Parts: sequence; C-alpha cells; structure tokens
Amino acid sequence: MKVSLKDVAERAGVSIKTVSNVVNDYPHVTPAMRARVQTAIDELGYRPNLTARHLRKGRTGIIALALPELGNPYFAELAGAVIDAAAQHDYTVLLDHTRGKREQEVLVSQGFRARVIDGLILSPLELETEDLRSRTDDPPLVLLGERRYDLPYDHIAIDNIAAARTAVRHLLDLGRRRIAFLGSRQDRSHEPAHLRLLGWRAELADYGVTADEDLVVFAEGWGREDGAAAMARLLDEGKRPDAVFAYNDLIAIGAMRVMSERGLRVPEDVAVVGFDDLTESRFGAVSLSTIAPDKQAIARLAVESVVARLGGGDAAENGAGRTPRHLQPGFELVARESTLGPAALPDAARHRAVRP
Repeated sequence: MKVSLKDVAERAGVSIKTVSNVVNDYPHVTPAMRARVQTAIDELGYRPNLTARHLRKGRTGIIALALPELGNPYFAELAGAVIDAAAQHDYTVLLDHTRGKREQEVLVSQGFRARVIDGLILSPLELETEDLRSRTDDPPLVLLGERRYDLPYDHIAIDNIAAARTAVRHLLDLGRRRIAFLGSRQDRSHEPAHLRLLGWRAELADYGVTADEDLVVFAEGWGREDGAAAMARLLDEGKRPDAVFAYNDLIAIGAMRVMSERGLRVPEDVAVVGFDDLTESRFGAVSLSTIAPDKQAIARLAVESVVARLGGGDAAENGAGRTPRHLQPGFELVARESTLGPAALPDAARHRAVRP
C-alpha cells in the first residue's frame, strides 16, 4: 500500500505537520527532528506526491525546453542534461521542436503552452527582439545561445569567440598555418557560426598569420553531409589547407570522411578541430579534437534561472522582478588524435577550462 504522511508521522512519533515541514524542506526544523523524520521516511520508503506539491503552489511541475533540432546530437545531449538538472528541483521537462523557424519560435515564446508549464527554456535561431517585446513574464523565459536580446530575460551562452580562438591557437601552436574554417553561414551575423569565424580571424591576426578568406567555406546546414560537401568544394578548388577548424563536430566528421576518400591523412596532412564534444567524436577511426562546452553547467544554470524566476532556489534575488543575468558557462579544448596523432589517448590532453 502507498505510504502516507500519517504513516511516517506515526513511525517517527511526530505530527503530520512536522513531517510535511521536513518533506518540503522548511528551514525551521531542528537537525535532530529532521534526522528522526528522515529515518522514518527511509524505513517506510515514502515518496512525496510531487504533483500535489506543485498544485498547492499553483504550478504544474513542468518546464518546457524548446530546441531547434532534436536530431542534432548536441541538442540531444543538452536535453538530457536539462532533464537531469530539472529533476534535482522536482520538475519534469516537456520538449518542443522549433526546427529553427521563426514562426515556431514566436509561437513557443508567446506562451501557447502557458497553462501547462511553469517556465520555458528556449534556444532560438531566428527569433527577433520585436517578437519578444509584447511578451508577458508568465511563464518565465530563459534564453540559450549566442543571439543577444536587449530585453529582461536571463541569457546563457559560452563565449564563442574565445572558444574559437582557443581552437585556432591549438592548431597554430602545432605549426599549422593554412587553417580553414568550415561551416560559416551567409547573412547570419547573429548565429554562433559568425562568432566562431570572428574568433578564427582574431586569433590568426594576433599570431601574425594572414587570414586567407578563400579557406572560409559556407555551409547551409550543420550535419555531416554539409561538412563533407564543404571539404570536397575546398579540395576541388585546389585550396588544400593544412588544418581545419569546423563549426561543429558533425561538420568535422563529414570533412574527415572526404579527406580519407581523397587519400589525405588526419592529422599528418590535415589536422582537424571540431566543436561540441559529441560522444561519437571519441569513437571514430581517428578520434576528434574538439571544443567541449560545459553542457552540464548550461543545463544547470538554465534550470536554476527558471526556478529563481518562480521564487525558489537560493538566489539572493528571485521572482519576476529579478535583474536579468547574462551567464557564460565554461568550455575546454579536448585534444585527441585528429591533431595530436595516433599516440594521443582519448581525453588525455585537456586544456584548462575557460571560465567567466
């Protein structure tokens, strides 16, 4: 039979109210009493009714996470991290798929699920500032990604320019000079690809190497096939680089496939660095060096921001009137075989994480 608060109270020899105070983590309970009640909870296997708890607070216990591409392993891994972080606060995550389309991002951001969610974490690609100006604060919104909005919403993103510079510096320190950038996006100055291209240019300039814009290859998408097409185009035009910095791991993997088909060795002929540190990057015939965003920190900060906006958490300021924050989780360069060669052990050469 289901264990109730009354059962726990009888086992502990306390009132039902005391058990409720412990379960709801109210501060005004002595350590001895808390331990006594917790022992009874553990012995009986009591599990609180989270739905009832949220309903008492006028909430649903659900946070929505809206992502542009669920088929992209990076977003899949990020979603898993958000689900784990939300569970720490007794929240369930509802996934939404915007496909990176403005009309869908507007629909999600305007709260069309407002009656069933307590908060929204949104990673937009096409959403414009004017799309958010008429939005109310209900439910609370937290933004992920590099697009900045001059509006009162918490925003979480790594420093893409610094991350790109770290990748390029690694290649330069290895003696590479003709470093291509695969995955630039035309007319998308607000996207992370543009910021990573800026980092590519800045690091080359600081190192005293002239940036060869002929080695910048545009791509329409983010997938392996886009990386393969970009690398094939570069080689077909006779512009062989000695290194590649790819917008993401998938583009890097596609590019390495083409190199293999053309008889080029990685890293002997062309060294490669990706971005995202996907799980599959460790398991190719040549393991991929990559920039690893702290996905766990991104997820944790996003969930904590929503909880703080709802008036919970340990933040000194919380609730709807809380000052919006721009948070930068850390990243690190993980150097593997695609830059260090066969002698490199997976994850053996991790550079210091860059923190805000």
